Amino acid sequence: MLLLILLAELLVLVLVLSESMAAGFNWVRLALTSLFVQWIVLLSAAALCYLRPHLARLHPGVAGGWCCLLVMLLTLAGTALTDHYRLSTPQAPEGIFRYLRHGVIALIMSGLSLRYFYLQSQWRRQQQAELRARLEALQARIRPHFLFNSLNSIASLIALDPPKAEQAVLDLSSLFRASLGTPGSLVTWGQELALARRYLSIEQYRLGERLQLEWRISGVPEDVPIPQLTLQPLLENALIHGIAPRVDGGLVSVEAQYQGGVQLEHHQSLRRSRRCPLAGRYEASAGKYRSQARGTFWPEGESERGTP
Repeated sequence: MLLLILLAELLVLVLVLSESMAAGFNWVRLALTSLFVQWIVLLSAAALCYLRPHLARLHPGVAGGWCCLLVMLLTLAGTALTDHYRLSTPQAPEGIFRYLRHGVIALIMSGLSLRYFYLQSQWRRQQQAELRARLEALQARIRPHFLFNSLNSIASLIALDPPKAEQAVLDLSSLFRASLGTPGSLVTWGQELALARRYLSIEQYRLGERLQLEWRISGVPEDVPIPQLTLQPLLENALIHGIAPRVDGGLVSVEAQYQGGVQLEHHQSLRRSRRCPLAGRYEASAGKYRSQARGTFWPEGESERGTP
């Protein structure tokens, strides 16, 4: 409301300064115009607040049109009252031109004000949507069962092997620090690999010998940029759906190649079963990234390649 009053007072000042001031600044004209505009603004705000439940059901464009029409009608009604009680100054224009002038000014200013408040509302909604999306992404990254299992494993290690329990706490803190980072931020391949190894070491405490690992990543440079938490979700998917449900466990094989970018594949091999690929491949290279289906990343400007 305070913003509306300030904007109305600025409009009054512009209107008064735009008129001829041959005899000096007309303070009476400023006071009467300010009283007139402030009454119109307050009445319009009260009427729009009262009608807001009905206007909310309409399309934004239609609702905006009705709002502008309402403000213009209130302005014309106020102009008629000032004429009836002879409250206008002698310098004010007379006749139909005065009504036309006030109506056009009210229509323009109400349209501009509504556009400003509409854009401000959309900006706030976008901020809230981004905040909700970040919270949902954070909740999706941090699985409660993984946290509970990790804490149980750490509790059991405290009495049996305190150094391992301390290392598990450090590994868990590194994972949560990465989860709280900005989504889509880039890290080096070496940092991502170290984070994935920390995650696997925590899971190794719980799964024991059921989890076997095989790494084929020697050809990838350590400083290649890659989106953070690229490898860990693939490994988590392999453990949850491939290793954990089986009593005898299995082998998780991670293969990475570098050919102008990182092509990462992981396979989960069940014991007494043929080798089978699990969800997804990630490709990345230095530069910008665009997200594709199934969590795959390609550099911008390159064509999509097949996913196993």
